[in-house]
Amino acid sequence: MKRREVFQDICNHKTPEKVLIDLGGCPLSDLSQDAADGLYKLMGFEGEEAEKREKLFRALDVDTRGVGCVIEPPSSLARRISDTEYIDAWGVRRRFTGLYYDIVEYPLANATLKDLENYPWPDPDDIDPEVFDSVVRQARRLHEETDYVVCASHPVYGIFELGCWMVGFEEFMVRMALDEEFVHRFFEIVLNYQKRVIERYYPPLAPYIDYTSSGDDFATQSSLFISPSMFEEFVAPYFKERIDCTKRVCGAKYLHHSCGNVSRLIPQLMACGVEILNPIQPTGEDMRPARLKAAFGNQIVFHGGLDTQSVLPGGTEESVRESVFALLDAMQPGGGYIFAAAHNLQGDVPPENIVAMFKAARAWQGK
Repeated sequence: MKRREVFQDICNHKTPEKVLIDLGGCPLSDLSQDAADGLYKLMGFEGEEAEKREKLFRALDVDTRGVGCVIEPPSSLARRISDTEYIDAWGVRRRFTGLYYDIVEYPLANATLKDLENYPWPDPDDIDPEVFDSVVRQARRLHEETDYVVCASHPVYGIFELGCWMVGFEEFMVRMALDEEFVHRFFEIVLNYQKRVIERYYPPLAPYIDYTSSGDDFATQSSLFISPSMFEEFVAPYFKERIDCTKRVCGAKYLHHSCGNVSRLIPQLMACGVEILNPIQPTGEDMRPARLKAAFGNQIVFHGGLDTQSVLPGGTEESVRESVFALLDAMQPGGGYIFAAAHNLQGDVPPENIVAMFKAARAWQGK
């Protein structure tokens, strides 16, 4: 059975003929450069980065391929400050801290409604059409020349994360409780930007992709950032409209990524149109794979779930294999599951454990 047929069985909650393995199909199921370099060295791959990456994916028998990214629009705000610091198109100042570019300045901290109206928001119509065309060309080639399951990254950031990034995490959540008018107006502005980018991005891309991915973190490792009722009031209407807008122009399945313990939000995420949920962050009791499968396994597709906090960085090849088998025992029967790590693979994961992870996923089928 071809990979895309397996994907369809999984989405239809039929037990597939094989485990569908993802690495890099979703932007949050990829690997860091350090992790990739360790694998290239272990496996003796040399050459250009794209060539080594494709060799690696083939060696690990990965079923997915990803295209696209969050598109950075032209902006009067964006500028490079130094080799380790920059301001992005939204005015958020970021500084490299060793692994990520962390936020060091929030441009809408202490802002008023008038400040929102006068802010130099990015214009989605300023994005060069070639940015969209290049993603279409890549997706078309993969669709026509391979049987890989193709995922297009959603081209915009989430509304909740942008609020936290632009206003400040603590201040934005306080405003959700005390300044509803400001929060709703912020979300309206961002949603209008999102919808226009979506309307430009997806129609020519739609024939060539199988699913699309978005991201917006709604939880910490142990609980939600905001209550389910606050999510329903503030986030859900805008999130649903973004997904509805995507669905109007593109029939691909919709994956959403949120780190943390989102178990209490799963019914609302499904009601908004989420069809695939990434990841299963399995460290909390509420997010145990077997529990999620029992509660929602015939309603939504789960993606990921192999622990990246202790099992992969600290385990042995044998313990990795045992963890993969346990995860697949819980999630694979009845379909509705795509195998991947719980998040991007970082440089602290031994390359031998990454190889063991993917070998074990294939070996599970014949055990």
